[in-house]
Amino acid sequence: MSVRPAWEVREGSRATRWLQIRLAFADGAGVDALAVVSEGDVRVEEVRARPGLSLEDLAELSHWIEAPLARACGAGPGAGTGAHRGRRIRPTGPEGRHLVAREYRAAQLAGADPVLAVMGATGCSRRGALRLIGRARDAGLLTPRHARRRTADPGR
Repeated sequence: MSVRPAWEVREGSRATRWLQIRLAFADGAGVDALAVVSEGDVRVEEVRARPGLSLEDLAELSHWIEAPLARACGAGPGAGTGAHRGRRIRPTGPEGRHLVAREYRAAQLAGADPVLAVMGATGCSRRGALRLIGRARDAGLLTPRHARRRTADPGR
């Protein structure tokens, strides 16, 4: 993998840098990306892949480029490991299903998005979190997806 500066624009004390990222895989596949770094914010503006990336691979792209991109931005050794975001290992087995159910219900009670809560607790993508939620439902730890709460209706 290589990360090299493409160009830089300075406005007073602020600088915006564009970096070209190239990933080459052993099977001949490759990914080229253009990242923009400005005031500590990193955005990937363009991605080209041969062959094309699946949505799961696109979601993993940030993990592939995080450490080299952090080093190129001068974040120092060990930077970009994902530890700063509190990423956790994908939960497995009964303990994992209980964790998912607990996070899901806590988010529901707080009025937050339960899928986002599971994503944050597990470090999984949205699709992975939905799979874990489905497994917790299958284990009987969450209500069925289409079950609706009955409310008292004075008209009935």
